[in-house]
Amino acid sequence: MSQRLILLVEDQQDDVDLTLRAFSKSNVPHEIVTVRDGQQALDFLFSTGGYAGRDRTLVPSVVLLDLNIPKVNGLEVLRRMRADERTRLIPVVVLTSSSLDGDVSDCYCTGANSFVRKPVNFSEFVETADGLGRYWLELNRSARAA
Repeated sequence: MSQRLILLVEDQQDDVDLTLRAFSKSNVPHEIVTVRDGQQALDFLFSTGGYAGRDRTLVPSVVLLDLNIPKVNGLEVLRRMRADERTRLIPVVVLTSSSLDGDVSDCYCTGANSFVRKPVNFSEFVETADGLGRYWLELNRSARAA
């Protein structure tokens, strides 16, 4: 079984804890790397800054990206990912509290693979995380693997 890496880009500790708890309840084998802002996400993805020494062969199977994050917002992270050959094909799920139609449109027009509103209720969040994990890590066949 290959390494299944999820990059979680989330600045709110409560949402990080909720996401980690939800994924720990799923039976999908994975590793989660959490970063707190858009700059850290870009540094991780492009092996720069604090992540300059990381193993570049460990590419996320999926990026769970919040929109409202510090330093570089989620939409700009998505733009930069889609503009670079190294990250263009990594699936990105925007996982956010926003339900604004403009945010949904902007994300899809910029190259998001999915837009999911974060459920507030823990049991619903566990269900959502389990569904995301199963789909993106088990069912989906990424372009990199084609």
